[in-house]
Amino acid sequence: MCGIIGYNGKEKVIPILIDGLKSLEYRGYDSAGIAYFKNNNIEMTKEVGRIKELEKIIKDEAAYIGIGHTRWATHGKPNKTNAHPHKVGTVTLVHNGIIENYESLKEELQKKGYHFLSDTDTEVAAGMLDDTLKSSKDMIEALSTVQSIFTGSYAFGILLDQEPDTLYAMKKDSPLIIGVKEDGYFIASDIPAILNYTKDYILLDDFDIVKIKDQQLTIYHDGKEIKHEVQTFAYDEETAQKDGYPHYMLKEIHEEPRVLEKTIKPFLENGTTSLLKNLPDISTYRHIDIVACGSAWHAGMIGKSLIEKYGKLPVQCHIASEYRYQPLFLDEKCLVIFISQSGETADTLASLKIAKEHGAHTLAIVNVASSSIARAADEVILTQAGCEIAVATTKAFDAQVAILSLLAFRTAIDKNEIDSKEIEQILEDYERLIKLTEKLIEQKDYEQIADHIYEKEDIFYLGRQIDYALSLEGSLKLKEISYIHCDAYAAGELKHGTISLVEQDTPVITIVTDEKIASKTISNMKEVRARGSYNILITTEMLDFKSDVYQDKIVLPTVHPMVMPMLTVIPLQLLAYYVALKRGCDIDKPRNLAKSVTVE
Repeated sequence: MCGIIGYNGKEKVIPILIDGLKSLEYRGYDSAGIAYFKNNNIEMTKEVGRIKELEKIIKDEAAYIGIGHTRWATHGKPNKTNAHPHKVGTVTLVHNGIIENYESLKEELQKKGYHFLSDTDTEVAAGMLDDTLKSSKDMIEALSTVQSIFTGSYAFGILLDQEPDTLYAMKKDSPLIIGVKEDGYFIASDIPAILNYTKDYILLDDFDIVKIKDQQLTIYHDGKEIKHEVQTFAYDEETAQKDGYPHYMLKEIHEEPRVLEKTIKPFLENGTTSLLKNLPDISTYRHIDIVACGSAWHAGMIGKSLIEKYGKLPVQCHIASEYRYQPLFLDEKCLVIFISQSGETADTLASLKIAKEHGAHTLAIVNVASSSIARAADEVILTQAGCEIAVATTKAFDAQVAILSLLAFRTAIDKNEIDSKEIEQILEDYERLIKLTEKLIEQKDYEQIADHIYEKEDIFYLGRQIDYALSLEGSLKLKEISYIHCDAYAAGELKHGTISLVEQDTPVITIVTDEKIASKTISNMKEVRARGSYNILITTEMLDFKSDVYQDKIVLPTVHPMVMPMLTVIPLQLLAYYVALKRGCDIDKPRNLAKSVTVE
């Protein structure tokens, strides 16, 4: 969960490295550093904190080859010693990923006389490469050798003392691309780092080794030179700008109507004809597993509810970091759906590989067509969310829910579980969704409600069935950007212990959108109100009621349950945003978090 940038070309490298690190800061910001060749010697500067702290102490130099790194700590505290780059012997490198066997390698190297200053696995990787170089013919051979030594994941950018005109790179299970420009080449963890310079890039495969020298790019795999297709990024740098909004998160919430339109349209532009033609048929599988992490897992929970209710297929929704270690009962009659915004989520990718080994069919729902998960899965559905910069996902989450809703809709049609009248209603509500979303985003009550709760330190979310899944997402949004402790509970579970935590004025946010079980959830609201809670109700126009059971409410348009979740999540996102804003939090870059979780 770190950002890598590197450059070798005719332009001055330091401004490129700083600019790239700023674009990658959403991937990690505990510390940052750069290394570059000046007069054939490696100069290195590192600093704790944000890129602006590093920028303060760096002077521009006549240097044209270098590497940079912004860190999200995995090994050792955020400090200058643990910050990247790391130099051991003749090797200087930056690293994204985790070398799982670094402790045994460290002991081995210490016996050979190596001394380490940091607590990182990265410094050990640099030492192992330096040691391997002593017995190798050249750098390419040494890099090929350490590929079989390292266990875990890595993306490396590497400088070598004795080759001041060369930049090396290598990857396994961590994202790394090559930016292509007429007068030079870039290495980067993600496309935003290079968009100010080029839209052309090359996707690297696992175990690719890169050598950039004299404006020439050479890629090796299994000791042989190979070629990769140069691709062009479909968006421009404006997609990664705030467009006048104070935060990326707020901008991305306002983009949700267009994202939903782009995501849904290919499947519904000709009614159910497009749906049946363009969306995979999942109705014939005996069993479905949905595997994801974080917000994507919450989207999966919503998908599980919709597919089971309307498609009458058994679905289990799993956290990827647990799924990969548990017994799996998979075969060719099982479908495993993997959900990831970046398409690089480490545990989800590892789970995908395991599912394929078990013979299951795999389907990826991702936002990046060229991502590792998209390339590994048997089938892919793209969410069309575009660049999402804020760490807290909003538009990408809603697009994931939209795809899962469409899958449930198609399955219900394939299995004749809904009649023509209900199909027409669902199609009409999908058609209304964009305008309803726009109207909901523009409502003014979110900030007023935030005024009542932003100073609290404990908040609870309640819901049943699909509303419980949405409660999980609402709770996560609030805690990750406002740092308020909050938890979501299936409403009926609250009385089994947790209600003891409800005190006078404890905020309880309850979602009630399911008519069939609304009365049950309202009873739970009364239970917490009797103990002094400050109740906030999120419900639909059809279920709206006047009562002393709540102090505040948000009323949603009434649509078919297949469409409802895409609307329900918007107040949860905006409420979290305004609470964090009033608390003075760094909304786009919350502490301890990074956008793409590329370590396990």
